[in-house]
Amino acid sequence: MTRDQALAADAADPLAPLRLQFQIPDGLVYLDGNSLGVLPRSTAARLQQVINQEWGVGLIGSWNSAGWMAQPQNIGDKIATLVGAGPGELVVADSTSVNLFKVLSAALALQREDAPGRRVVVSERSNFPTDLYIAASLCREHGCSLRLVDSTDEIPAALDADCAVLMLTQVNYRTGALHNMAALSAAAHAAGALAVWDLAHSAGALPVALGADGADFAVGCGYKYLNGGPGAPAFVWVRPGLVNRFVQPLSGWLGHAAPFAFVPGYQPAPGIARYVCGTPPVLAMAALDCGVDTLLAAAALGGMAALRAKSLALTRSFITLVADRCAGHGLVLASPDADAQRGSQVCLAFEASSRAGQAGAAFAVVQALTVRGVVGDFRAGAPATATAGGLPDILRFGVTPLYTRFVDVWDAVDHLRAVLASGEWQQARFAQRGAVT
Repeated sequence: MTRDQALAADAADPLAPLRLQFQIPDGLVYLDGNSLGVLPRSTAARLQQVINQEWGVGLIGSWNSAGWMAQPQNIGDKIATLVGAGPGELVVADSTSVNLFKVLSAALALQREDAPGRRVVVSERSNFPTDLYIAASLCREHGCSLRLVDSTDEIPAALDADCAVLMLTQVNYRTGALHNMAALSAAAHAAGALAVWDLAHSAGALPVALGADGADFAVGCGYKYLNGGPGAPAFVWVRPGLVNRFVQPLSGWLGHAAPFAFVPGYQPAPGIARYVCGTPPVLAMAALDCGVDTLLAAAALGGMAALRAKSLALTRSFITLVADRCAGHGLVLASPDADAQRGSQVCLAFEASSRAGQAGAAFAVVQALTVRGVVGDFRAGAPATATAGGLPDILRFGVTPLYTRFVDVWDAVDHLRAVLASGEWQQARFAQRGAVT
């Protein structure tokens, strides 16, 4: 694909008008929406309204008049349409990590009641670390153990008579590998286990079908593909048949059946409302609402299916361009090559024998790209241990079909080729690391 062909593809793209919803700096190629989505144009005005009118004038009355108290449910219903859940089944609350603590606690408690001999949580060694940290902590608390597998192929064998819960992230944060939720949930159920899913890198990026695909619990992130802003609230969903069976451990006042009765004893609210804990962060909720609306705007243009088709076309173009234009520099594809197995990101690594295969090179290349106006991100690898193989450093490029263009992909690869060919990534300034890498 030439640059002119990329421009022609953008001109013919029926989803191109969706980009106008966003405030993207001129000249910037932003391929990091899988870490932080860009700012919707509607967000600033909406926050000003909340600050100046609802808070500034309405004050405490806005909990009722402006619907602040209903934000977790109202925004939750919008997100539910994006992830295959029904009305009243999903709420916005807390962070992804906190919500994972809630649902994994619930899943382990349910299994302790239904199948007390099951004491193992199965997950991937390459799962997002906070998921593993929380799982390890809860396993200690519940007298269970965490069993980690090194590949998807190992999951079925790990689902044995000891397994209580299968906990996976639908799209792997390091590689972009997409799990088959339906098949793995069914395998967990056939083994007598419950299926807990993290949608941090899939909600808003590709079609998700929680109900149809047999998930039991799910959590997700508001600030990546949902464009809710830095630190945006997360969401939580529980299969309706399970939701009333357990009181989640963070039994805060807004998860009470009658929060304004102010009685000392806790009585959980019916349904998913019991997974709310404390007071909703109104400003952050308003920003998330704007972000979710940018996805709902795609409904008339084919919705999540159309966004998925564009995402795959963009990532396929990226993979092909890297192979054609960056050959000879030691780059290898770390994401699945098969479209059906890949989320909305392309991950690259350097062969150890290549010029850029030395430690720190991947980070430096990403920094050199950033200076050129191409924003991707870096994820550190890990050395081999006695029990696990090593992981390479990753150059990660997220594609957000709401606003990523084909010409963005072409320009990104062109800059990547230039950075590698010139060796500019070897400049000392590109090795300096900040608090966030």
